[in-house]
Amino acid sequence: MIRFILVCIVVIGYLILSIPILLVEWIIGKFSPVTKDISSLRIIQAVFRFILRITGAKITVIGEENVPRDIPVLYIGNHRSYFDILLTYSRCPIRTGYIAKKEMEKIPLLSTWMRYLHCLFLDRADIKQGLKTILTAVDKVKSGISICIFPEGTRNRNEDELDMLPFHEGSFKIATKAKCPIIPVAISNSANIFEAHFPKITPVRVVVEYGRPIYPDELSKEDKKHIGEYTQNIIHEMLEKNKSLTED
Repeated sequence: MIRFILVCIVVIGYLILSIPILLVEWIIGKFSPVTKDISSLRIIQAVFRFILRITGAKITVIGEENVPRDIPVLYIGNHRSYFDILLTYSRCPIRTGYIAKKEMEKIPLLSTWMRYLHCLFLDRADIKQGLKTILTAVDKVKSGISICIFPEGTRNRNEDELDMLPFHEGSFKIATKAKCPIIPVAISNSANIFEAHFPKITPVRVVVEYGRPIYPDELSKEDKKHIGEYTQNIIHEMLEKNKSLTED
């Protein structure tokens, strides 16, 4: 419970104490939006890395060299834990926005930081608004900002992490329309940090693997038609391969 309490103190304390930082970042953004974007990114990455240290998680990262550092990409990952965001966002080399559920837009201060970081809020119940969010994400990528989405649509609560929920094909329109590479991300054992034994936070072994870039235009007609399933199969293979690395 001590780790859980410490994480809560850090999160709530940071959101409250960061109000002056939000103001400073807003002022910086008036003169140099890119400078503000990068400084906001690095601030939040530092906070996320600190929180991960509190959890005691032993994190192994594989294939980070597969992530381009000079062009925007679409990150596609499996989703088991709230900590998936911290595990992946803390390692993004360039400006990156996440697509989150619309309910998070109502959380004071947190939603402000998310907007600063180019996160988008997806209304899963409204198809028209959902399409609008995807098209906004396409524009983000075209402007040089990577996007990360968990295409299962929600946290996967199945007992076996290999038993993923179907990937929503609409998520992949971001890559096909923006003509950017897809980076498959396999996150192993993250649910055992917290969700598997709520409210206790336990130090466990976690693996984050970045697969080789997928270029939609280079896929066969059949694979491109079912690009969600194609990407999910790659992530499944990585999860299966890394399962032994999470065992003590």
